[in-house]
Formats: sequence, structure tokens, C-alpha cells
Amino acid sequence: MQNIVVFGASGQLGQCLKKVSAEKNISSIIFPPETEANILDTDAISKVFEQYKPAYVINCAAYTAVDKAEDDVEMARKINKTGAANLAQACKQYNAVLVHTSTDFVFKGDKPYPLIETDAADPISVYGLTKLEGEQDVVGILPQHFIIRTSWLYSEYGNNFVKTMLKLGAERDELKIIADQVGTPTYAIDLAAAILDIITSGSEEFGIYHYSNEGVTSWYDFAKGIFDLSATQVKAYPIRTSEYPTRATRPAFSVMDKAKIKTTFNIQIPYWRDSLITCLERLSPPAP
Repeated sequence: MQNIVVFGASGQLGQCLKKVSAEKNISSIIFPPETEANILDTDAISKVFEQYKPAYVINCAAYTAVDKAEDDVEMARKINKTGAANLAQACKQYNAVLVHTSTDFVFKGDKPYPLIETDAADPISVYGLTKLEGEQDVVGILPQHFIIRTSWLYSEYGNNFVKTMLKLGAERDELKIIADQVGTPTYAIDLAAAILDIITSGSEEFGIYHYSNEGVTSWYDFAKGIFDLSATQVKAYPIRTSEYPTRATRPAFSVMDKAKIKTTFNIQIPYWRDSLITCLERLSPPAP
């Protein structure tokens, strides 16, 4: 198989791609360290392309500190917009396909139905805006792209909501969790598998796709699932967004419709709670 190069390899999704590619016996996937593959360094990008001559590039690099981005606009835009454009330009020059990950935060979140790829993007945060700008640059530069929007990403790697809830649940007697923001968790292992399935299919059905796990839930219900399935003894109380103000505004309803990716690539998507069980099992230390 032709080479696949992953940028942002040390992040949560990058580490999941390492695990899944090993399980799928995909040996032609390369994970260069960020010191050699900085998406803001065009010379470094060119060296990576010259060395590995990838047919596919997966961009996992992103500025994802949603609240911090409100005050760090320049850096968020550099990574999420300029970095994406740099990779798209290199892919165009070297005739490679770009798989670029994006987010449900490109939507305002005021529609009461699952969002399809052609619904109008209208971000309400700097993070969402810069990710949308990155999408637009990729589309404008490179026809051979798969842009995959995802949501509420978690896994056994990196920092994420599941690991935070397990930590806080073990430390505290009670927690207050937002119940009026609704979406779908995504197990990053499942997303990694979907990305690799798209690449290995050899499909040229380029464009924007939505991927999250199946189902609909709130942050409160997601947390309750984490606590119940892990037998974490903590009382969880639902609160409104207005009771927990944050620097960045989040979409109130960002459930995404996955019909396009399922139909195009014949991908089976697990239910969010089933994937959560798998992740919690992998996070639990083995019994002595």
C-alpha cells in the first residue's frame, strides 16, 4: 500500500491511529514527530513529503483549547487555518490526498435536528471559526480532500472528558454538569478506524463528511454513563449552561447526521454507550 503520513501524531487521534493501524496490519503509515513535521513550517512539510512521498496525509494537528482560543486568536488561526492550508498546498504539489479533521463547532447549534454536511456553518467561537476557515482553505486549494467533522472526542489517550470525569468523580462527592448542551460523544478509536477504512477503500468520493458515534446525549447524561459504567460513587447534578459560564460559547445542539459517510463507505458506526464501555474497560487496570 502507498504511504500514509500523519501530522499531529502525538495527539489523541494520532495515538489512536497508531493503535488501529497496528491492529489492521497497515505498515505503510508513518508518524513523524512534531519536531520534524510542524504544520506551520513549510520547509519541514516539504522535507516530510520528499522523504516519505505519501499518497495520503492525515491532519490530526489542531488548536483545541476552546476557551483559551478566545484570547489566543492568532495562534488558533495559525494552527487551524494556516496549518491546514500549508498541508493542502503540499498535497496539491505532491499529488496526495488530504484527510483533514474538523469539528461540530463550525455550527451555531440552534437547529433542532441532526446536521448534514450541507447545512450552513455559523460558528460562535474562535475555535469553531478558525476550524471553519481551515476547512474553507482545504476546499479552495485541494480537490482531493476528505474533511471529517467529529464531536466530543475521547479515548484512553490524552486529556478528554471521560478521563476528567473519572478523576473528578474519584476526588469529589458531587459534581454539577451541564445538561442543556446536546451532541454525541465520539470514541477516537472508532474515528481512527473509519479514517483508515476510507483510505484503504481507495475511494475518490472526496468532500466533507460527518462522523461521531451513534445516538444523542447531553454532557450530563454522558457523565452519568461514565460514572454508572465505571461504578464511580459520585452524585451528579444537572445544571444549565448559564450556571457555568465559560469564555467560549458552545453549540447547544450539535448532533450530526452520519448517513453520508455510512452510505458512501459502508461504515458501521457503534452506539456511543457501547464504545464508552470499551474505552472504560481499556482504562481499567487488570484485576490482580
